[in-house]
Amino acid sequence: MSLSAHLSNTARDIYEAIRDDPIVSPHGHCDPQWFAANDRFADPATLIVKPDHYLFRMLYSRGVALEDLGIGNSENPPDPRNVFRLFARHWHLFLGTPSHVWLNHTFRHVFGIDETLNVATADRIYDTIEAALGTPEFRPRALYERFGIEVLATTDAAGDDLAAHRQIAASGWPGRIIPTFRPDGVLDPMGANFTRDVRTMVSGAGGDPNSFDDYLSALRARRAAFRAAGATASDHAIEAPETYWLDPAKAAALYARGLEGALARDEARVFYGHMLTEMAQMSVEDGLVMQLHAGARRNTNSGIYDRFGPDMGADIPLATRWSPGLEPLLNRVGNDHRFTLIAFTLDETTYARELAPMAGHWPCLLIGPPWWFHDSLAGIARYFDQVVETAGYQNLAGFNDDTRAFMSIPARHDVWRLGVAEHLARQMGRGIFGPADAVRIAKDLSTGAARRAYRLETSGS
Repeated sequence: MSLSAHLSNTARDIYEAIRDDPIVSPHGHCDPQWFAANDRFADPATLIVKPDHYLFRMLYSRGVALEDLGIGNSENPPDPRNVFRLFARHWHLFLGTPSHVWLNHTFRHVFGIDETLNVATADRIYDTIEAALGTPEFRPRALYERFGIEVLATTDAAGDDLAAHRQIAASGWPGRIIPTFRPDGVLDPMGANFTRDVRTMVSGAGGDPNSFDDYLSALRARRAAFRAAGATASDHAIEAPETYWLDPAKAAALYARGLEGALARDEARVFYGHMLTEMAQMSVEDGLVMQLHAGARRNTNSGIYDRFGPDMGADIPLATRWSPGLEPLLNRVGNDHRFTLIAFTLDETTYARELAPMAGHWPCLLIGPPWWFHDSLAGIARYFDQVVETAGYQNLAGFNDDTRAFMSIPARHDVWRLGVAEHLARQMGRGIFGPADAVRIAKDLSTGAARRAYRLETSGS
């Protein structure tokens, strides 16, 4: 049964007004090469199960070996059909989770599958998906158009050559796939390849890697290259919001020692915090919207990290403090109306305590949507309840799906729109505003706020 069937009449009217709005996807992790090559997607297991850490973290928690899902097992990979069968056998684990909602939506609305996934139906569902993937209608570009996507932003390392984006632009296809500048690897001295990547970047820009000024110039050059390829935003993943503004000589000294791998952890944190403020200043100069994703302690399972590497589902939300951490950055550029900073948190306790009051004051600051562990109907309801009274609606950045799972994009936006409709219906029930304001706010939260926050407005928007 559809989730919309359970809406009140008021919520359903609001939902119907936004259900078919275009999808604006200003932050995510889809591969631009999909749209450059426009080849068929792989088998159902590789498409749906293997890349989705929401899925394999839950399976691992109940004893499923990652190797049996085809992860870290390149020499003797399992049959994709067997992976899908294994997934189907454990489908009940996802009851109550957003993954269950998203995948049911994907099965029904993308692939036309009405059967419930289980051991008995696994092969039929696999065959239906496999057959669909072999048709032109399920190539990446066709699905982009079918999903009603207006723009889709990828996330790309600072050193990425952006060749896939150039290939898309040269193809004549009108789909709008844009990069996002993700420079963490060349800002954080604790990164595994910091020295290598910094030297490559600075040398590639014609500078001296040992010069802090040339390092800053190389970062500006990379930002310019991303802007030329269509980027409107940068993105930064940080464990805790912590920024600094250092004397130039102090920053240069830390940079020099960072290149040598000689910084203590506290020193590296200070340098990274200074560089976040440098990034904010560069955003004032070039107009890239700055995103901060904070509050995740990464790779907490050392055994899994040692065997499979990063991003294997062991990232855990972390308590954070936004106000003291951002004060150096905000007091340097936060009053400049040319600057936009979108803050995402995994620590929900900060919404009402810090982020909503901050967004209700600083002209640069917008609150990003519920993210990761909180991207759910319940998480969306909690979010609105905590931020709106202090920040209002205009200080919110709308929605982004932040996904690697391309097929789930319509589902994630649909869940957001359902959550918006339910929230606004409750507001109407309290007498906060009437139906005209509710629909206007809903349309903004559906598409308008994201277009505006990420500077994506076009003449047709």
